[in-house]
Amino acid sequence: MHIRADHDTTGYSQADLDGLVEHILKEARTRGASQAEAGASIESGLTLTVRMGEVETLEYQRDRGLGVTVYFGTRKGSASSSDLSPAAIAETVRAACSLARYTAEDSCAGLADAALMAKDIPDLDLCHPWALEPEDAIAIAKKCEDTARGFDKRIRNSEGATVTSHQGLRVYGNTHGFVGGYASTSHSLACAVVGRDDNGMQRDYWYTTARDATQLESAEAVGRRAAERTLARLGARKLSTRQAPVLFTPDVARGLIGHFLGAIRGGAQYREASFLLHAAGEKLFPDFLRLSERPYIPGALGSAAFDSEGVATRDRELVDGGVLQHYLLDSYSARKLGLQTTGHAGGVHNLIVEPGELDFTGLLKLMHTGLVVTELMGQGVNGVTGDYSRGAAGFWLEKGEIVCPVEEVTIAGNLRAMYRDVAAVGKDVDLRGSVRTGSILMGPMTIAGQ
Repeated sequence: MHIRADHDTTGYSQADLDGLVEHILKEARTRGASQAEAGASIESGLTLTVRMGEVETLEYQRDRGLGVTVYFGTRKGSASSSDLSPAAIAETVRAACSLARYTAEDSCAGLADAALMAKDIPDLDLCHPWALEPEDAIAIAKKCEDTARGFDKRIRNSEGATVTSHQGLRVYGNTHGFVGGYASTSHSLACAVVGRDDNGMQRDYWYTTARDATQLESAEAVGRRAAERTLARLGARKLSTRQAPVLFTPDVARGLIGHFLGAIRGGAQYREASFLLHAAGEKLFPDFLRLSERPYIPGALGSAAFDSEGVATRDRELVDGGVLQHYLLDSYSARKLGLQTTGHAGGVHNLIVEPGELDFTGLLKLMHTGLVVTELMGQGVNGVTGDYSRGAAGFWLEKGEIVCPVEEVTIAGNLRAMYRDVAAVGKDVDLRGSVRTGSILMGPMTIAGQ
């Protein structure tokens, strides 16, 4: 694995994009816009997949683009282009201005308040380029897949091993005088294999991701974990319908938190399309549960000094003592609700579910008997009512010990009740995303089977 920190594939500096954004904003002002905002980005990446020892796909991506939004009073127009030339910039701004003259007035349209713009943009250690040549990527992917396929004779097939490396540079600016941006990278390695025994076939996977390739799990570790997870699912059974506690492993527990975040977004609130409508200040979780946002963690996947409107991010307690402290607002939804933006245009930044004292084994003993969910299927979540029904696979547990793998069951409940019934959060925190959580143990849910 060859890594060189000074490898740059974008071909543009931040100063180049800063100047381009400033030029776009000046052009918008010249055409009469009362306010404007613009963004420019340069991205490049390599994706390679090896399957059954052969290179299946090798893709190199290089993209660039710009976007501009102009406001003529409360009329708004937007346009974008993949051409960064001066002529294309002029035409893109002209198109946005033309559109704005035909759109309806909207009293909530406009830039976020000038006083909220980020003033200090620290280096959050987000950019670690990887000088990944195709030959290196092939060697890594083959080693990963070979490890998985050779782990046990019951591993009969493979969906492949994939290596990705991505680097980008993004700059945002607006007519408040804010211009800011940063370079970032993301790298990953994933593997999925198929196992077979007398009871049939099962498939599972594993992956690792990081901004710095030196922090990825080794190819052997990823392949081995994918094989172990696949073998553990062989001999899966169906369950009879019952009520029992459910333990969501960290990678699926992230989805539970995602449904909560969707319900408290400003758009869902002002449209009155949320099962948590008007829930700010309400106790939604047990006393011990805390959700904290920490945007400034160096090198983390969700770190950012400002949101997509230039508003400074900051440490926040989203849920404290089980009580929802505020919604997730951008400037538009905040005005719709008569509130102020919380700096969440574009989403959350390192949301942390405070871990408890128990590791995964400890959570199994605490649950005693129930279903461990390692995979969810389907989209059976109603964001308006909170009704939750999804296909699931995992393991049945009795007396704190795994009895057998489980497949083709459905778990059902209502998210409001599920959040109230959270029994524990594990300290087995998964860092592979902008939401960091350990396993989450729920109270009894309906498990529909045979």
